[in-house]
Amino acid sequence: MSVFRTAAGTVDQAANWVARQVKARVPTADPADRDPGFIADTMDIGWLLVRLYFRAEVRGLERIPPEGPVLLVSNHSGGNVSPEVMVTTLAFVRRFGPDRPFFQLAHDMVMAYPVIGSLLRRFGTVSADPGNATQALRAGAAVLVYPGGDWEVHRPTWEEDRVDFAGRTGFLRLAWKERVPIVPVVNIGAQQTQLVLTRGDRIARLLRLDRMLRLKVFPISIALPWGLDIGDLAGHLPLPSKIIVEFLDPIDLRAEFDAELDVEAAYEHVTGIMQGALSRLDEERDLPIVG
Repeated sequence: MSVFRTAAGTVDQAANWVARQVKARVPTADPADRDPGFIADTMDIGWLLVRLYFRAEVRGLERIPPEGPVLLVSNHSGGNVSPEVMVTTLAFVRRFGPDRPFFQLAHDMVMAYPVIGSLLRRFGTVSADPGNATQALRAGAAVLVYPGGDWEVHRPTWEEDRVDFAGRTGFLRLAWKERVPIVPVVNIGAQQTQLVLTRGDRIARLLRLDRMLRLKVFPISIALPWGLDIGDLAGHLPLPSKIIVEFLDPIDLRAEFDAELDVEAAYEHVTGIMQGALSRLDEERDLPIVG
């Protein structure tokens, strides 16, 4: 037994070392990195690309409050490429202009990618940390968050019509504390840009990925150009699946739950509304990828 304990301790030490190296390479969030000029110069070509390749369709932008802080809460799809994030971000910026403060929360691994991480920071992407979200909301910004994170974005493709935040409720506490409305956002189609076979959560636990990389999954999928894509750490070339994004009516938690937040009830309320909308969008699709 002592041999096993020693081996486990060695593995844990190695995992802790890797975690420190990764953390050291994640850029410190700085809202000043957001570059409205860069956004203005690139949003039109970006929108043209997602319109042509993904036939992006966006509904309900008029439901977003025209000013002030707001928390946009969305389901997450498409693996590490996540094209619905691009569609949602570009649609928001085209509606309200690059000068309205708007930040997107992303996993540390995304922020640490060379070149890509730098470009995303210029678009307003910051590490998914409660402190970053609080700072942005208090500065009057809109914040886009994907509570399901790596767990939801790598769900099997046949579960694309399911909202799965894995019981995470931090977004509710954040909206309640900062007294900001929640605008639910749902999307369909991005999970068909690859065929996710399994999250690989057991593999992730075995490899200590949660401790090293804050990853609870090690997905296995069929994706271009790799064929069998294990881990999706290098990303993939997404198939041109039609993507629909819909913004729903704002939710005021304090109006719904009076003086005290019932986290469980609020979770069921918000995810229930989102699930109903996502199921409706799923029913509109006739063929995989084609939409």
